[in-house]
Amino acid sequence: MPIQTLSRLNELDPLQWDALLPDEQPFLRHAFLSSLEDSGSVGGRSGWDPAHQVLRDGQGGLRAAMPAYLKGHSYGEYVFDWAWADACQRAGIRYYPKLLVAVPFTPVSGARLLAVDDGAAVELLESAVADVIDDDLSGLHINFTDDLVDRHLAGRTGWLERLGCQFHWRNHGYRDFQDFLDAMSSRKRKQIRKERDQVAGQGIEFQWLSGHELLEADWDFIHACYANTYRVRGQAPYLTRMFFSLLAGRMPEAIRVVLARQEGRPVAMAFSLLGGDTLYGRYWGCLAEFDRLHFEACFYQGIELAIASGLQRFDAGAQGEHKLIRGFEPVITRSWHWLVHPGLRAAVEDFLVQERAGVRAYAEEARDLLPFRRA
Repeated sequence: MPIQTLSRLNELDPLQWDALLPDEQPFLRHAFLSSLEDSGSVGGRSGWDPAHQVLRDGQGGLRAAMPAYLKGHSYGEYVFDWAWADACQRAGIRYYPKLLVAVPFTPVSGARLLAVDDGAAVELLESAVADVIDDDLSGLHINFTDDLVDRHLAGRTGWLERLGCQFHWRNHGYRDFQDFLDAMSSRKRKQIRKERDQVAGQGIEFQWLSGHELLEADWDFIHACYANTYRVRGQAPYLTRMFFSLLAGRMPEAIRVVLARQEGRPVAMAFSLLGGDTLYGRYWGCLAEFDRLHFEACFYQGIELAIASGLQRFDAGAQGEHKLIRGFEPVITRSWHWLVHPGLRAAVEDFLVQERAGVRAYAEEARDLLPFRRA
């Protein structure tokens, strides 16, 4: 059957969509993606127009799907192709709109091609490429992929692989936070203790709450903190206030928020989602400046929660070399790009050969900077 394009995820039964998910990562769930749409965080004038790709069988059952968006810009993607777009503009080549398979505003690797079997996966990919050409789009991009997409696209004609590097914390069987510190060199251990003491010395205390425990007044504060992170940089926040309420109603069990309080008054927050054996740190914000509070709320509190909960991994977001000295290890991420214009494709392919070598070398050098004691 021909591929379908859905302008709203709510055109699909949530159970049908979620039945295709290969793991417990929260970001591909119907509840998360539909909350983005229903809250106005995507769609409208956001430059993220839902165009989800769906393949059905003869009886109307769902065989394969991809969360996809028509993009009129490259904001909120975290795989930066601004230079490609700029080169196209100077050469008189139209770069936007493009079709992007991704989770909006979420630089987390995971499933992008949801399918009942390999045959359905390949059929959907090939149909999506054909539709990109027919619809006069500049290309198809799949960001932060998992092993399934990597396996299908590696070596496939026309697909270009791009690498990135993030920093994730891994639980090497730590009993508690002190056990984690004991694995470090003395100097790095002292540095972290000093940072934590500086926060405690400001009279700041922390409380973890799940989605079930958070009230609308709490969400007002959480969104205000989140929005302030963007506003201090002169940017508009991606997520609307409604998104947080919708998400709390649809998947409260996945939500974990740590509130920082000074003299009983909330002053900062860090928002995370829980899925499988991993804690995903997503949003942070504060309403006043406090020395070292960001490191405590976004890193150390999450590490403590992960250890106490028996989680194996803490993904605290994209970029951030400052995570290295706090025990976050380099991890290679991948994205894949199919570009229609042959000249653009050739130029990008040459660039990516060099960039991949540089990213791999960077990740190896970063590993040497980890704070752990060496055998």
